[in-house]
Amino acid sequence: MKNQIITEIMQAMLTVLDNRQMEQLNEVLEHTLFNYTIQKDPSMVETKEDDRLCAFIAAKRVEGCSEKSIRYYESTIQNMLKYVKKPVKHITTDDLRMYLDHYQRNSNAGKVTIDNIRRILSSFFSWLEDEDYILKSPVRRIHKIKTGKTVKETYSDEALEMMRDHCGSLRDLAMIDLLASTGIRVGELVKLDRADIDFNNRECIVFGKGDKERKVYFDARTKIHLQKYLSSREDDNPALFVSLLKPYNRLQISGVEIRMRELGRKLDIPKVHPHKFRRTLATMAIDKGMPIEQVQQLLGHQSVDTTLQYAMVNQNNVKISHRKFIG
Repeated sequence: MKNQIITEIMQAMLTVLDNRQMEQLNEVLEHTLFNYTIQKDPSMVETKEDDRLCAFIAAKRVEGCSEKSIRYYESTIQNMLKYVKKPVKHITTDDLRMYLDHYQRNSNAGKVTIDNIRRILSSFFSWLEDEDYILKSPVRRIHKIKTGKTVKETYSDEALEMMRDHCGSLRDLAMIDLLASTGIRVGELVKLDRADIDFNNRECIVFGKGDKERKVYFDARTKIHLQKYLSSREDDNPALFVSLLKPYNRLQISGVEIRMRELGRKLDIPKVHPHKFRRTLATMAIDKGMPIEQVQQLLGHQSVDTTLQYAMVNQNNVKISHRKFIG
């Protein structure tokens, strides 16, 4: 209790005293309070940590975060609070560094995961600071974790054609074409209804993260295969993609992922996943000269930086450009 009081006083004086004065204040407080026992006044009502977390989660929900993101925020912060076992006012930078180190060593987590946790904690404590629950966020001095850049694979033209030739059903063919030509997320794909498809203009409206809607476009081949698939169906389910067997329920994300993995194993194509179509489209669009802002709009990204992370420049084109402009 004594250490918590000292920490709270020190935090309150951060903006007033320099480092040398802070050290002197700490020594004075520890010396002065050494022979004293401090107890809480039972008549004082203290806000519970759960209340602050609930308020933060409510704020994120109001901002438009998806339920999936909100659950990730909540579980990440709860895990930290269970480990640190301190009120948020008394959590220090060292506490959080110890927690991140503990989590990394015990869960064998990668640097990307640890940096994601750091970002969530930074968001939480920055909000506490803005709401005047704390004076200064303890995450400020924990810098972004260097994760390095990994080259993520895209589908080759040959791999895409092989998948089209061997997918085994009109539904899967239409699904592959729609993913490949629009670059939509798998979560957006399974939410589509038949009525959402505008065949005349070869476009449709999808609802992305935070229920933000945007228009995406598909090519003539996708149009033909979608029409063939819909014409072959005998059910009245409004969903664009449904299961192959009765009762023809709306296809779920897991169902799409399973079909893609099975197809990849069958054709010996590594890492076949719905999201890889999205990365392939972004890479191809940028590689062919599409302005990055238009690719950003097509993919539904808030930041251009996110779009650039999805796209890789074709190394062959770098070689051709080098010979053209330099060599």
